[in-house]
Amino acid sequence: MAMETYEFAEVYTHAPEIEAPVALDTNTLASMEVVPTGKAIGAEIRGVDLSMPVPEDVADAMRQAWTDHLVLLIRNQKLEPENYMDAARIFGEPQEGANKKYYEKAKKKSLYHAMDHHISILCNLGEDGKPVEKNDGLGSLEVIWHSDNSYIERPPAGSTLYSLVIPNDNSGQTSFNNQYMAYDDLPADLLAAVEGKRSKQDATRNSANVLRPGVSEPNCPEEVPGPMHPMVRIHPESGKKALYLGRRRTWPSQYIEGMPNDSEELLDKLWAHATQPKYAWTHEWAAGDFLVWDNRCAMHRREVVNPTLPRVMWRSQFAGDEVIPG
Repeated sequence: MAMETYEFAEVYTHAPEIEAPVALDTNTLASMEVVPTGKAIGAEIRGVDLSMPVPEDVADAMRQAWTDHLVLLIRNQKLEPENYMDAARIFGEPQEGANKKYYEKAKKKSLYHAMDHHISILCNLGEDGKPVEKNDGLGSLEVIWHSDNSYIERPPAGSTLYSLVIPNDNSGQTSFNNQYMAYDDLPADLLAAVEGKRSKQDATRNSANVLRPGVSEPNCPEEVPGPMHPMVRIHPESGKKALYLGRRRTWPSQYIEGMPNDSEELLDKLWAHATQPKYAWTHEWAAGDFLVWDNRCAMHRREVVNPTLPRVMWRSQFAGDEVIPG
């Protein structure tokens, strides 16, 4: 672990100080319960302790619930890093975050990458270990709607977050939205506009709209780095079509292939449609929450975090396949 710059990071490489309940019957199909949020997306899994081995039949049931609900929440988990990664592997093969290469190329250390290469520390702490508004990651800033790592050729199938320290004022809530529904509800004109189209996925800025280390700010659409991905994609497990907008940052940023300077009005309409509250569910964090979501059919955002209060999480993601055009 790269701890020489951030000595205090050692505090955040172990399970949070919570009292996890002891259940006599757990990690069985009989104990497992899937409780939908009642919103357009998301469900809570009860009766599962991720610090213990998860039998394959329970893992299968969790994966099915993930396919059905797109986002899963498992509360009150007391996990060490090895437990956390075992839990992530239920849903896919761990994959290094694409953001790390920018720090390596710029020869810049980051608390964000202070742990094993499959676990990132997502926090709002500065080099002295105190909360700040801005740091070398997302800091306490708003994180706007996006799909993780859409700026690489094979974006991750899903991601996880595990909360260690949460502000006591409920700031920094995370919302998720259902892009199956967004696609199904597309008005005829927008459906015709996206069918068969691809859009540029901007690799210059992170999810808080901050320029990445060592990256030059583009002056025109043609200078924006990143792949083109289908604006409608087919989920490999469900077979359903989802709207796939990925990410859009400060102009010049995302544009539709063949329309580098004429996409803004259409993209405004598509993003406004895709991010309607009726497609969303918002999670209010508590320490020990484990969340996993599907990047292929859901986007997420984070509200501003109180910059005077610490917020620390572990993050990982798992490999995806080539994006299947819808």
